[in-house]
Amino acid sequence: MTVRISCQLYSARNHGSLEEQLGLLAALGYSNVEPYGALFDDAGGLADALARHNLAAPSCHVGLDVLRGDAEAVVTKARTIGAELLIVPFIAPDDRPPDSAGWRALGRRLAVLQAVYSAHDLRLAWHNHDFEFSPTPEGDMPMALILDAVPALAWQADIGWLERTGVKSVDWLKEYGDRVVALHLKDLAPTGDNANEDGWADAGHGIIDWPYLLPMMRATRAELVVLEHDNPADFERFARRSLANVSGWFR
Repeated sequence: MTVRISCQLYSARNHGSLEEQLGLLAALGYSNVEPYGALFDDAGGLADALARHNLAAPSCHVGLDVLRGDAEAVVTKARTIGAELLIVPFIAPDDRPPDSAGWRALGRRLAVLQAVYSAHDLRLAWHNHDFEFSPTPEGDMPMALILDAVPALAWQADIGWLERTGVKSVDWLKEYGDRVVALHLKDLAPTGDNANEDGWADAGHGIIDWPYLLPMMRATRAELVVLEHDNPADFERFARRSLANVSGWFR
C-alpha cells in the first residue's frame, strides 16, 4: 500500500500564522497538507504559501454550502491549489436530516454534486464525525444511507471519530473499503486524560489499537493518510509525534 501522508491544517488553526504553520510542517518532513474552508476561500494566497514551502494540497475540505454554490468558482480554486479531492467535512446540527428519508435525500443531492465535479476531473468525498453513526428513528445508520445512495461517492474515513462512537471500525472498513480513498488518523486519550485537548491524543499516543486496525486500513483504496488533532495544546508536538509513528505504519 503506497500512500501520501498529509496534515489537516485545521489542527493548526490556533497556532500561529499560515506561513508559520507551513514552515513548521515542511521542516518536520511533511510534503502534503489538507486545507479547510477558510483557507480555500483565499486559494491564490494559499497556493503562493504552499509553493514557498514546497508543499502540495492534493485534498481539501470544502463546505457543502460552497460546493452547492458557484461550482465554477470551486473548480477554479481547486485547480489553483492543485487539489484533486474535495471533501465535505461537516454539517451543522440544524442541517442534519431527522430521519432515514432525509439522509437518502441528502445522498441524492450529493450524487448531483458528484456528477458536477467529476465532469471537471475532481472527486467528491464525505468525511465522517460521530453523528453519522447515530441510528435514525427507523434504525438506519446515516453513514450507510449516504454511501449506499451515491455509489460513486468516496469516503474519507476518520478513524478517531469511528472509534469514539464505539462502532467497530474494522467492520465499516471491510464493508466500504473500496470507497475509502483517504484516512484521517487521530487518537483517543484514556478516559479523563487530555481534557484540555478534548480527549484526543496524537496518533500512536492514545488507546486506539492501531496494530489491530492497520491490516484493514491497508486493505482499503486509501491514497492519502491525513494526520489530525481537533484541539492540540502543542501543534508542533502533535505534528512531529504523529508523523514519526504513522510513517512507520505505512511503509
